[in-house]
Amino acid sequence: MNRYPLWKYVIVAVAMLLGLVYTLPNFFGESPAVQVSSAKATLKVDDKTRERVASTLQAAGVEHSGIFLDSNGVKVRLRTTDSQLQAKDLLEKQFNPDASNPQYVVALNLLSSSPQWLSSLHALPMYLGLDLRGGVHFLLQVDMKGALTKRLDSISGDLRSLLRDKTIRHAGISREGERVIVRFRDSEARSKGRMVLEDNQSDLLLADQGEGEDLKLVATLKPEAVKRIQEFAIRQNMTTLHNRINELGVAEPVIAQQGADRIVVQLPGVQDTAKAKDILGRTATLEIRMVEETAGALEAAQAGQVPFGTELYVERGGMPLLVKKQVVLTGDRLTDAQPGFDNQTHEPAVHLTLDSAGARIFKDITRDNVGKRMAIVLIEKGKGEVVTAPVIRAEIGGGRVQISGRMSTMEANDTALLLRAGSLAAPMEIIEERTIGPSLGADNIKKGFLSTMWGFAAIATFMVAYYMLFGLVSVVALASNLLFLVALLSLLQATLTLPGIAAIALTLGMAIDANVLINERIREELRNGSTPQAAIHTGYERAFGTILDSNITTLIAGIALLIFGSGPVRGFAVVHCLGILTSLFSAVVVSRALINLIYGRRRKVESLAIGQVWKPGNSTGNVAVN
Repeated sequence: MNRYPLWKYVIVAVAMLLGLVYTLPNFFGESPAVQVSSAKATLKVDDKTRERVASTLQAAGVEHSGIFLDSNGVKVRLRTTDSQLQAKDLLEKQFNPDASNPQYVVALNLLSSSPQWLSSLHALPMYLGLDLRGGVHFLLQVDMKGALTKRLDSISGDLRSLLRDKTIRHAGISREGERVIVRFRDSEARSKGRMVLEDNQSDLLLADQGEGEDLKLVATLKPEAVKRIQEFAIRQNMTTLHNRINELGVAEPVIAQQGADRIVVQLPGVQDTAKAKDILGRTATLEIRMVEETAGALEAAQAGQVPFGTELYVERGGMPLLVKKQVVLTGDRLTDAQPGFDNQTHEPAVHLTLDSAGARIFKDITRDNVGKRMAIVLIEKGKGEVVTAPVIRAEIGGGRVQISGRMSTMEANDTALLLRAGSLAAPMEIIEERTIGPSLGADNIKKGFLSTMWGFAAIATFMVAYYMLFGLVSVVALASNLLFLVALLSLLQATLTLPGIAAIALTLGMAIDANVLINERIREELRNGSTPQAAIHTGYERAFGTILDSNITTLIAGIALLIFGSGPVRGFAVVHCLGILTSLFSAVVVSRALINLIYGRRRKVESLAIGQVWKPGNSTGNVAVN
């Protein structure tokens, strides 16, 4: 009756073992580290960079615990914070000899100290939030007026191209504040222009103004268009921030919208606040220029005599390139960039989409420069670098552009990312900054750990005193619940915050309820005269329905917090929901397996160690069965 088949015991044992393995990394803590990543789109961090880092530290006699390369760059694990600072200074001097034009980002960081055998099993510690790990918090204000101005400038060019294509004469197009003014000399041309714009520009509200020869068509953005542009600016800026923060190697950054025009950025573990502000505050623009291919011009530039109106760059692969200063097209005209393949050669390529004005300009450029090279330049902090410099094979119209040749699939992905999200959709400024030191985070972890430990100890003392052996089994099941919860958080790489620790403590208190229900149900069966074996079986069977109902209702509340909450509330909800699932397994399956191991093999059980069971009807005051 109370025996589990072997496979159930195996499942419980495997679950406990996996829980232990994935919980262990959280006890090893973190060690100081230095990360070296690329600050240039055309500069890749590879094994040569790692070897260069190793040789620099070896030459200076700086001891380290390991150097490895990952997608974020080269990371060096150090033994002390003093050696961390020393290593950062050495690497900064080695990799960025010209401080005004840094080629690499050298940043302080923290890495897990888990042993290699755990890392090889992909057993990683939980990510810790800002309040536990320390780091920096920024609140950024997005300039929504700047986003609208940028869009209206683009619309002005679109209207100019549209009216020219429809052969409608006008007296000039200009932007005045948040309006675009189209001037006409006669009412017939204005009427035709209005019809064309209504058919092709659905985002605009048009109004007639003026009289005589000073006729105007005033275009303003519709409210829904304004809202859409502002939402796009927020999303684009958040995407760009994600890309930039990757340079810092932050494991689990928090980038979230706050209100209509603000973005919260939290970088747990980042110790170099100045470096973080520098990366977040970058402004980047894309420019398309023609390559100067006059005979002897490149050689003269390399000799120090750069021809007038040109600039010397280094393209992908390290080859020098002489580019004209005149900008023929900017990234403002680019609406999308996606990696793909050339339809004819099947080589990796980047497919670009331009707006109407950009398509017209690009068509004219390619028609007049077939066989020549054009350079796509990324300008960041006043410094330019050539992302790619393809050859124009033929006239390209329709706003669909393909860049291919001498490009790997990874380079095509990187180039598309740079072109698509290399710049901000609207300017931003930092309006709030907070720094939380690692010592404060460690203090929060200590207090959270102690509160959970004392809560667990109090529950364990009560359960053992009140339910005896069954209470001890409940405590073991509760410990397994905590083990499973921490293992799940680590396996899912969830971020643990102070509210998350509160959710763990709450989960312990709620999880023991299930065992209390089971134990009381067994007591009730014993009071009704059931045999010990029958009482165990019936107690678990009948208590399960109540346990399931109560946990489902609590889970519904947790899911509602997860869906509609934000920030710390969602962190609480994640731990809360996972804790409900683990408590169901541990309270019912794990505790039943232990009870079955203790009592299930016995042919005859005289009594159960479950505390006082009072039998009604005893005139002397009831009899306790233990």
